[in-house]
Amino acid sequence: MNPIKLDQMHPAIAKLIDNIEKVLIGKRSVIEMMVAAILANGHVLLEDVPGVGKTMLVRALAKSIGGEFKRIQFTPDLLPTDVTGVAIFNQQTMEFEFRQGPLFANVILADEINRTSPKTQSALLEAMEERSVTVDGTTYRLANPFFVMATQNPLEYEGTFPLPEAQLDRFLMQLRLGYPTVDEEMRMLSRFSDVNPLTELEPVLSAADLTQLQKEVAAIKVSEGVKEYIVRLCHRTREHHHIYLGVSPRGSLALYKAVQALAFVRGRDYVIPDDVKELVPLVFAHRMIVKPEARLEGATVDRVLTVILTETRVPVS
Repeated sequence: MNPIKLDQMHPAIAKLIDNIEKVLIGKRSVIEMMVAAILANGHVLLEDVPGVGKTMLVRALAKSIGGEFKRIQFTPDLLPTDVTGVAIFNQQTMEFEFRQGPLFANVILADEINRTSPKTQSALLEAMEERSVTVDGTTYRLANPFFVMATQNPLEYEGTFPLPEAQLDRFLMQLRLGYPTVDEEMRMLSRFSDVNPLTELEPVLSAADLTQLQKEVAAIKVSEGVKEYIVRLCHRTREHHHIYLGVSPRGSLALYKAVQALAFVRGRDYVIPDDVKELVPLVFAHRMIVKPEARLEGATVDRVLTVILTETRVPVS
C-alpha cells in the first residue's frame, strides 16, 4: 500500500486521517484503507498480534467522528444476547423492556472474534449485514454510521472457532497493522511519555458528516472498462487451478464499492485501474481458499493474486 500526501486527499478525509495519526504513528496507509472501508459502508477484519495498536486505532476513529465506541471482548461463554441485547420483564409495568447490547454504537471493536461460539459470531455478523438485530420477534435498527472492526490473533488457534468462509465474506477488507519501525517506536515512546494523546483527541467530523460522505462515495464514477476489469479478476480467481474457492459475486461488489471509496479518499471523482490493483489483495485474499495439494507445492493466496493481477489485461481507461 502506497499512502499519498494529505494535501492530495479529500479535505474532510485528510483532517480525519491526520487526527487519527496523532495517536497511531506510522500507519497512515492502514488508516487510509480503514477510512475507505467505512466510507464504503463496509467492515474490517484485522488479523494481527496483540499490542500493535488495534484498540487504539478503532478508539481514535470513534473519537475523530464524535461517535459512540463499544468494545466487545469475545470469549467462549459469550451469548448472542450479550452482544445484541435482551428483553427483560419489568414487574412495575408488567411488560418486557429491551435492554440494548453493545452493538448499539457507531464504532464496534469485536476483539478476538474467533474465540466465541459460532452462534454468537452469527449474531454479530447478521447485525453487520442487516444493520439491525431481532430479539423476541422485534427488529431494532442499529446506529448510523455503523462500523465493525473485528480482530483475531494469527498465532493462537487452541480454543478458537475459526470463522467459516460464508462469514469471512461479510468483511469488506482484511488488514494488518504490523510492528512499527525503530524510528516509529521511538516517536511513540516520546508521544506517550507524558499523556495519552487519545485523551486529548477532538472530533473533526460528526456522524452526520460521515453519513453524507458515504452518500457522496456512491456517486464516484466507475468506467465500463474498470467494471469489466473487476469482473475478470473475480472470474480468474474461480478458474485458477490452485484455487478451491474463488471470489463470490459479493466479493466483486465489495471491490467495486471499495475502489469508489479509495478514489474519493484520494480526492478523485473517478476510479482508475491502480485503485483496483491496490485493493485486490485486501478485498479478495480472505475470500479465497488454496487447494491442499497446491499448498504443499508452496502456493499461497497472495502468490496466486500476484499472478492473476500480472496476467489480467488492465483497461486503458
